[in-house]
Amino acid sequence: MTLLKKSRLAGLIVLCIAMFMISCNSKSNSKSFRNSDMYDFANPTIIDLPADLDEISGISYYAKDTSVFAIIDEDGMLFKIPILHPGNAKQWRFDKQRDYEDIVMKDSIFYVLVSNGDIEQVNFVGDSIRTNKTNFSDQSKKVNEFETLYYDADSNRLVIMCKQCEEDKKAKVSSFALGDSGIAYHAFMEIDVAPIAKKLGMDKLALKPSAAAINPITKDLYIVCSVSKLLLITDSRGKFKDVFELNPKIYKQPEGLTFTPAGDLIISNEVFLEGYATLLILKNKKKGQ
Repeated sequence: MTLLKKSRLAGLIVLCIAMFMISCNSKSNSKSFRNSDMYDFANPTIIDLPADLDEISGISYYAKDTSVFAIIDEDGMLFKIPILHPGNAKQWRFDKQRDYEDIVMKDSIFYVLVSNGDIEQVNFVGDSIRTNKTNFSDQSKKVNEFETLYYDADSNRLVIMCKQCEEDKKAKVSSFALGDSGIAYHAFMEIDVAPIAKKLGMDKLALKPSAAAINPITKDLYIVCSVSKLLLITDSRGKFKDVFELNPKIYKQPEGLTFTPAGDLIISNEVFLEGYATLLILKNKKKGQ
């Protein structure tokens, strides 16, 4: 074989290998992600947020003027973000630096979750801010971690959900509700991980909730899990209904979740590697039906 033919053959082999690799990459990047009958997860409206909100970790919708209240990791700042004009966000300091994870607004009072399970109550009184803290069990603070706080209207309770609790052992996800006294928690419900893993075709699943809220239309509980990029739906008592894998190119680091009264779903992304933190708006497709 001549040197020229050998050179051409080598070039052809390299070209075939390159085309094969491109084909494999294309297949790996073309994974399809299911949508639900209410939400088109593949095509949310994406709203970029200012740099002050790069570490956005919890959101709560404010219907009065179409905005969301938000908190960030590691600093006691409360933000109000006009959805249509996020550059005009306002902010207030309510406390010092801590690991803040989620926020709920109820009856003009803000409840902010700390990762150890404590809940900090934030109340505006005129131009000043008053705070009051409810402490989770001191014994649990060293071994348990929480990122999820939501309000359950049926029981009129604030509920915190384990991200990683020692007693769950990856088989379940526990939650605790704040009692009438406002000073003590009690076990609320458990989510069995097994049927969720089965639905996903997995033997095991480390389910680590990042945020949750009750859908005002269906009354189901929606839970987003940032680590595994999942959107989980259960009934209000934790019985599994469905689970959706989220495209990590869109849902880069989803840490917050809230609903509008009409059932539109809003998910917040912390900044990841590059770009901006974002709000993802998913319209309720059944609205008006």
